[in-house]
Amino acid sequence: MIVTIDGPAGAGKSSAARSLAQHLGFEFLDTGAMYRAVALAALRAGINLHDESALAGLVAGLRLQMPPGGRVLLDGEDVTVLIRTREVTAATGAVADSPAVRRRLVQMQRDIAQGRNMVCEGRDQGTIVFPNAVCKFFLNADPLERARRRQREMEARGERVELEQLLREQEIRDQRDAARDLAPMKPAADAILLDSTRLTPKQVVEAMAAEVRQRLSAHS
Repeated sequence: MIVTIDGPAGAGKSSAARSLAQHLGFEFLDTGAMYRAVALAALRAGINLHDESALAGLVAGLRLQMPPGGRVLLDGEDVTVLIRTREVTAATGAVADSPAVRRRLVQMQRDIAQGRNMVCEGRDQGTIVFPNAVCKFFLNADPLERARRRQREMEARGERVELEQLLREQEIRDQRDAARDLAPMKPAADAILLDSTRLTPKQVVEAMAAEVRQRLSAHS
């Protein structure tokens, strides 16, 4: 069974997906981390992020692994922490716009999830990658709250950035993700919409788990 959680950055998708997977005894797939890993590889290689041919060649030769525990391995190197820097975050949008990168990673995501019970989190999981998923969520939150969450995450890693700057960057990223010709960020027609602004992480997971269990009962 596949459960998808889509939505913008800062809505709490990753933490909710991890907790929900643990709660249900499912596995967890952080697809955003996969795009970040490609962005890191592109930056290291000095590739023009808008050079489709170069990106196609890069992603074709990458070995990307997502072992249990939320780790990300790029050609055997653990890059779990490195892919969360502001530099990689800024580069990921352009990489995600690449048709070649997206085709490759979408296929990888489908291959990984084949025949498994998995919670898959990202921007296009319910609309493009797993359109037949049994249960789909679109998680959102107030823009200011999302920026505050992002700021707290960065501060925990020792990175300091003004809230106003994060809000500006977030708005640009949201507009780009929503306007993207290829796999724009939007709720699937059959997605359950959840606003996490005033909910605790536990409340978000409990609401999702209740819905998943209901769907599981209906399909049993």
